[in-house]
Amino acid sequence: MIRASIVGGTGYTGVELLRLLVLHPEVEVAAITSRSESGLPVADLFPSLRGHFDLCFSEPDPDRLAESDVVFFATPHGVAQAMVPEILKRGARVIDLSADFRIQDQQLWEKWYSQSHACPELIAEAVYGLPEVNREAIREARLIACPGCYPTSVQLGFLPLLENNLVAVDDLIANSASGASGAGRQAKIDNLHSEVSDSFKAYAAGGHRHLPEIAQGLASFAGKPVGLTFVPHLLPIVRGIHSTLYATLLDTSVDLQALFEARYADEPFVDVLPAGAHPQTRSVRGSNICRISVVRPQNGDKVVVMSAIDNLVKGASGQALQNMNIMFGLPETLGLEAPPLLP
Repeated sequence: MIRASIVGGTGYTGVELLRLLVLHPEVEVAAITSRSESGLPVADLFPSLRGHFDLCFSEPDPDRLAESDVVFFATPHGVAQAMVPEILKRGARVIDLSADFRIQDQQLWEKWYSQSHACPELIAEAVYGLPEVNREAIREARLIACPGCYPTSVQLGFLPLLENNLVAVDDLIANSASGASGAGRQAKIDNLHSEVSDSFKAYAAGGHRHLPEIAQGLASFAGKPVGLTFVPHLLPIVRGIHSTLYATLLDTSVDLQALFEARYADEPFVDVLPAGAHPQTRSVRGSNICRISVVRPQNGDKVVVMSAIDNLVKGASGQALQNMNIMFGLPETLGLEAPPLLP
């Protein structure tokens, strides 16, 4: 039995991890931390978990956390880096759902996140936890940097094209739209129901901090730097991300449908839809699945890829659990087999 602890159990990714771990047959949750809610029973804050957890939130104590086999950090950016070195030193493995170790360039990370990095010596060691690309490295990793939600949907969509040098890399475009839960569980006027409902808007069009993470991944697929325009949008829904990706083909003779189907044939959580289909956010809600479709409009030189995920599952906690399964030699789908929720 794997002993797991969660640092930062009161946010949306933290409670989603708890929901998924409840049904995992090989995991025992040893500790759930929250400085603000220390001593409060988990079920008092999250009634949906009544009858599943008897634990109370506790202070994040590195000694206690390190008694676990794996520690998940579901914390704001900048928090994990202060504790990860001590936990690794004591022998536990770490899966960080924040952005602290995703970007390999320290100065670039500090620029986008407006703070100094507390443990730059671990940046190079961190394995980027996109299983469809880094599965073998994940198996041996001590420290996983779990990808962001937007980056997951965009990278999985562009991956087959860039791996095969099929598109011009200097003008990639990603229009992505996320549900309100992507902003986290916090009080903010822009996220109020009356502000979000019946509306649709772009934001951070001049530069979103997921941009360098996405560009880093796409460049690694292509083997060269890429030019990426990334524009995020806010959807009036709770869960879900839909990314529409655009690129210019260098070879219009390739069967794109066959290419995507072949690339993801053995991936348990990527579903390439039949030709002519369009992915919907509701078709992945509550699941660890990424649904993808690819089309060449009017048989021209443009390719459009559509990618849909649940931002809290494949975009965060489900992918973290997928990484844990790989790290500990378990079936990759264990605890993640539940179908999406509908309606």
